[in-house]
Amino acid sequence: MSKLQLSLACWNYDRTRALADGSVQPDGIDLNYLDMPVEETFFRMVRFREFDVAEMSLSSYTVSLFKDPSPFIAIPVFPSRFFRHSCIYVSAKSGIKTPKDLIGKKIGVPEYQMTAPVWIRGILSEHYGVPVDSVTYYTGGEEEPGRPEKQGLDLPSNIKVKSIPQDKTISQMLRDGELDAFHTARAPSTLDGINVLRLFPDYAQVERDYYRKTKIFPIMHTVAIRREVYEKNRWIAQALFKAFHEAQRRTYEDLKETAALKAMVPWLGAVMDETRAEMGDDYWAYGLDKNYETLQTFLGYHYEQGLSKRLLKPEELFAPETLEAFKI
Repeated sequence: MSKLQLSLACWNYDRTRALADGSVQPDGIDLNYLDMPVEETFFRMVRFREFDVAEMSLSSYTVSLFKDPSPFIAIPVFPSRFFRHSCIYVSAKSGIKTPKDLIGKKIGVPEYQMTAPVWIRGILSEHYGVPVDSVTYYTGGEEEPGRPEKQGLDLPSNIKVKSIPQDKTISQMLRDGELDAFHTARAPSTLDGINVLRLFPDYAQVERDYYRKTKIFPIMHTVAIRREVYEKNRWIAQALFKAFHEAQRRTYEDLKETAALKAMVPWLGAVMDETRAEMGDDYWAYGLDKNYETLQTFLGYHYEQGLSKRLLKPEELFAPETLEAFKI
């Protein structure tokens, strides 16, 4: 019997490498792994539904659930997680020294609905007293002019979002002081420690303190299946979930290897010992149960920021077949 052929668009992560090289194969599926940067994957999947399965911004996916019909269904796999205190940049000309100095300022964001800024705005509001509606957000291209939102947004009137000029970039405007700060995923090219700086220079310690307080390791991306593909073959949700989990398990094992380093990190053993001591063995957990509070926090931020039409529950995000683990 022939296998079901599916395309998967996903970046070349260590935790998905076994899927890319074919050493892990989902049950019943012939997977065509398309390695491409996340921005391209998101744009092509959200706008044009080009792939059967794709890595997807958690925020973009959540926004899509409010469309009728909703075009995607996700599985609780999280290729990207990232602490985002390091991703708040300020112009030296703004005079911003502390988080509360952001209030009333002009903040650049490539897209208002991007996952990284959702986490940043939520953290700034909850932990630093910077209300989401206390600033004005300016959207546009970070390094190239003319980046629109991938999906149309209907935001509440208290959320102020404007576009930068079509011939300018956020990186340049931040350097020149035309924008006061920037919430983003990629470091701007103008980050030089003179004209453009991080709000939290000691971000690694700040992020450790945040984790110790909240036990949250922010989720950036999930894996989404085109809904019509899923509805025709609902078994693929569990098959893909199992395969992603196995690929990740192999990476966990690689990072424990001491005979020879499998990653180009000189003190990898020490880094991994510290990480496991701080966050546990399954520090990059997949599945609903281990991520419930993190997802609940994200969905609360998403709703408060006007991106969700109602407050979703974490279990509403994923294919029901993947919500419980199979046990023998």
